[in-house]
Amino acid sequence: MNSVWEVIPLIGLFIMIAFIFKIVVDHRIRSKLIDKGMLDENVKYLYKDGVDVQILSSLKWGMILIGIGLAIFVGQIVPEDLAEEVTIGAMFLFAGLGLLLYYFIAYKVKSRFKEKSSEM
Repeated sequence: MNSVWEVIPLIGLFIMIAFIFKIVVDHRIRSKLIDKGMLDENVKYLYKDGVDVQILSSLKWGMILIGIGLAIFVGQIVPEDLAEEVTIGAMFLFAGLGLLLYYFIAYKVKSRFKEKSSEM
């Protein structure tokens, strides 16, 4: 079981590097758009539902992390000779289930958002 706990900081480091990379790329894109003198109306379609997307993104990552935490908990319950294999398999299983559940929730939220925006 020690090997699972050795991998968790590496996963966290990878996620942090990917997040920092995304922030830098987004900043460069916005800077280039400002330098070219594009108005917000011209770029509005790129960021049209920013708050909605951010909330759904937080929901997605929360569901994935809950699934991974649940998998680690399940790995602690099973006998020690199978714990590592069960934990890794359960991580993929529960993270995948979290993504599927997220898909259905996001689809429902976005369809309601489109209905409300078409009524206005």
